[in-house]
Amino acid sequence: MDCRQCATALDRPGDYCLVCRTANADAVVLELERERATVTCLLDGEVVGARTVTTTPEGSGSDQNAVVELRNFAGLVADEVQRKRPEEVYVTGDRAVISAVRGQLHHEFFRVEGEDPVQRVIDRQGEPALEVVDAPPESKLGGSHSTLIGGRAGQRVIYTVAGHPHVKKVIPGPIDAGGASSPTGVRAKATRADANGNVRVLIRDGSSVQENRVVTTAGDRELGEHVRADLNEALVEAELQDE
Repeated sequence: MDCRQCATALDRPGDYCLVCRTANADAVVLELERERATVTCLLDGEVVGARTVTTTPEGSGSDQNAVVELRNFAGLVADEVQRKRPEEVYVTGDRAVISAVRGQLHHEFFRVEGEDPVQRVIDRQGEPALEVVDAPPESKLGGSHSTLIGGRAGQRVIYTVAGHPHVKKVIPGPIDAGGASSPTGVRAKATRADANGNVRVLIRDGSSVQENRVVTTAGDRELGEHVRADLNEALVEAELQDE
């Protein structure tokens, strides 16, 4: 593939041209499985290239060989993204791999679901982008209930949620002490989005439950579901939700 601006031959399809500094891909779709990753680059709603990266997992869990292998695998995937310098990065697949790749990139990740993630992204590119709220988490807290259950862990839930770029406001709700007891400490989960794209985050601590309203920049249920998936992903990574 040649650069669309200066016709310089590119090493790989969709690569950013270092000669005339022109991007030849505006989005990248990452389909990440534990042993195999497919990196597909798009330009103006069309696939311009795809590359597959593979690995052989070593050990398991926190085993040092496994940690190094996963980091190296994620590095190869991240390198493919960096070569493109895309405006948007969409991702689906294995949670551990997603987390490892995210740790090596500065791009915001957008979750994509469905049997054909690439086609789903192409379809979504015609939709208006979600507004980004560029504000510190503490400024997004509101409502008349200031008490949070779970102490510091409960506060960490709220700040994790409020830190999402598509969250406008988090409104803590009243505490219900009549729920079933949970032996696993503080746990949180974002519920299904409503018709306006807003969600609720339930925090459970022992037998107490607190329902917190989360106002997002999504305008409908479908877009709200993408934000919900991102929030639950963030809560898992913060070890505030079981996988």
